[in-house]
Amino acid sequence: MDLAAIFMLLTLVIMMVIGMRITWSLGGAIIMALMIDQDLSLALITQKMFSGCDNFSMLALPAFFLAGDIMAKGGLSRRLVAFADTLVGWISGGISLVSIVACTFFAAISGSSVATTAAIGGLMYPEMVKRGYPKDYSAAVQAIGGTLGIVIPPSTVFVIYGNITNTSVAKLLMAGVIPGVICGIALCVWAYIKARRENFPRSAEGFSFVRFLKSFKSAVWALLMPIVILGGIYAGIFTPTESAVVAVFYGFFVCLGIYRELSGKDTWEIICQSSITTANIMFLVVTAQMFGYLLTYYRIPIYVTEAFMAIASSPAVFMMLIVVLLTICGMFIEVGATNLILGPILAPIAIQFGIDPVHFGLVFVFLLAMGQATPPFGTTLFVACGISKEPVARVSRMILPFVIVELLCAILFAYVPSLSTFLGEFMS
Repeated sequence: MDLAAIFMLLTLVIMMVIGMRITWSLGGAIIMALMIDQDLSLALITQKMFSGCDNFSMLALPAFFLAGDIMAKGGLSRRLVAFADTLVGWISGGISLVSIVACTFFAAISGSSVATTAAIGGLMYPEMVKRGYPKDYSAAVQAIGGTLGIVIPPSTVFVIYGNITNTSVAKLLMAGVIPGVICGIALCVWAYIKARRENFPRSAEGFSFVRFLKSFKSAVWALLMPIVILGGIYAGIFTPTESAVVAVFYGFFVCLGIYRELSGKDTWEIICQSSITTANIMFLVVTAQMFGYLLTYYRIPIYVTEAFMAIASSPAVFMMLIVVLLTICGMFIEVGATNLILGPILAPIAIQFGIDPVHFGLVFVFLLAMGQATPPFGTTLFVACGISKEPVARVSRMILPFVIVELLCAILFAYVPSLSTFLGEFMS
């Protein structure tokens, strides 16, 4: 391996270990390569950085961020919680099930795990504590529920992954539907078992069809959003990129015209916040694209491919290695970094093993989602701890059984490709 490549990778690891943001870590690694390798041109680096974001599908990112923020602050979270309560609130441990179901619904709107945990957790954590649930367990439920945010479409992580690996964004978005629902049900099953075992309090109210209809009527506009987006894509009305703009207009229509819980000041603040988020993400994407070019330039993907080929004797062994690798990475590396660094390296290897690129993309992103709740550096874990003021160590102990459930789901999705490819093939 070239000396410049070695120093580039060492710089990346060292800067990440000392706590530098991933954007600056990638930038520092690129600068190190420029300083050592005299064959690299600064003009080429600049050109590659700008061309990295010159992609039509990337236009979806700012629109999806804006749509998610509109929905998060426009009164949808409260209505979704009320609807989820009428569905499962009457079951043993119902309030914990409500949190997970509400997170599943909200994930289909926001496309962000952190936003899902913050929005639903802010409502449900105080309610769970009020009803007698342990504080650390209540926080753990919010953290694990939020992980579904980047699996159930619309998902900005799928958009970025599809762009950097040349995988169909539309099929990736559809791939997340069935696994997301299955994982949500599995988490609810464990929450139910936990509630029965620990004799957690249950609601005195039984199921009421009248209350269900009332809450459904209130939440129906929120529930329709993913149907409108995905239906429009596969009906050929608009592309995945155009669907993001449709989501923005739909969000404004619902939150300003129907619910009327957004003011002009709120709208301006949402636009400003979405602009900042977009700028941060695009800066990261541009830097990562350049880093990806250098990885290819130094033939690092070839070395990694040869190593995997030597270890993995079959697609089944390869997928198990991927599950182990990404589970470990998720514990220590942020989702965006793992996606942008490992995605372009591992996706071609999966294709060489004969694995469907959409199936591999779903497993890849699902494992990244699971990593957001894994200690010690899970993002949704930290958000939940911030809401609850509970120590990370205590919440981590409570969240581990949920993580095991998600890990079992990941293995299921890894070895049953039809769960991720069925909808895309059915609707194509």
